[in-house]
Amino acid sequence: MIPSIIAIIILLVGSNVARAFSLAGAFSIIRFRSEAGDPKDIAYVFFTMAAGLACGVGFFGYAILFTIVLCIFLVILGKVNFGAKKSSYKLLKVVIPEDLDYKKEFEEVFNKYTLSYELQRVKTTDLGSLYELVYIVSLYYDTDEKEFIDALRCRNGNLSIMLGMNVDV
Repeated sequence: MIPSIIAIIILLVGSNVARAFSLAGAFSIIRFRSEAGDPKDIAYVFFTMAAGLACGVGFFGYAILFTIVLCIFLVILGKVNFGAKKSSYKLLKVVIPEDLDYKKEFEEVFNKYTLSYELQRVKTTDLGSLYELVYIVSLYYDTDEKEFIDALRCRNGNLSIMLGMNVDV
């Protein structure tokens, strides 16, 4: 989507130096006001800038056509869930009593809810009476996180569990 938007922007700017500098200024203002975290966000910024540029130049027909075509394209991509992650890696911290065999106790739960899991760290807490386990887990795309945490809570004696946000592996 981004290449087609950039092609339209280049078509609209043409050889007009004033348009090019004003467009660069507008992009720099947007860039420094917010952090672009996702390529989809960048595409939306380019999309709105291109539509605004077309209106500002006076090419209202191009602006309407461009907006309608790209909106239809975005709706289709959203419906087919294009580019969505099938799984996500998350940081999981589980506190267990010292007498629990953590290597075997959570294996059934992990096999049901995760694509993969890896034990990263084991640490003793509370004067050695508890263990804190840190895992990197790759959840299935449709996994209900509350159900996953509840299944873990049943195994760890209702002690603390923390499921963090996405992490890069």
